[in-house]
Amino acid sequence: MRFLAISGSTRRNSTNTAMLRSVSEMVEPNHSMELFDGIGDLPVFSPDLEEGPLPLAVQNFVSAIRHSDGLIISSPEYVRAIPGGLKNAIDWLVSRDEIISKPIVLMHASHRGDDMLAQMRLVLSTVSSAFREDIFLRFPLMKKTPKEIELHLNQLENRQAIADFIQRFTETFASQD
Repeated sequence: MRFLAISGSTRRNSTNTAMLRSVSEMVEPNHSMELFDGIGDLPVFSPDLEEGPLPLAVQNFVSAIRHSDGLIISSPEYVRAIPGGLKNAIDWLVSRDEIISKPIVLMHASHRGDDMLAQMRLVLSTVSSAFREDIFLRFPLMKKTPKEIELHLNQLENRQAIADFIQRFTETFASQD
């Protein structure tokens, strides 16, 4: 299975991006995971911009989604809500076919953020018929450096949790084909 891991953060040293990068290095050889960390490169959504060729950054984002078998999204919570950049990225997908039945699951890099996660679940279940709320993985990684995140995730019990998460995601959507 080809996963696209989407970081909802625009921060250069993002905890979510570091977590997804580490996880992408752990997927089994029969899977691949590409990291999309370009949320901040997308222009502000406007339906008027959909009438002509899409802006290049949006074209690249849509293409990455189209060529993936499933999405893993991880995002920080900003003011108890979905960060504007991630919501903007989702807005670019609302009228497109690429997202409608795309398998999507969530990961989270904090012990906090439940308000944002509730909003993400509502939004993603609206835009994709294949969003799975029950396949979810959370690690308390706030305030850790990317190297500390990598070391934490490489602990045996965390590697197993990641493998189980990926396995559940793969099995659930393989059975729907």
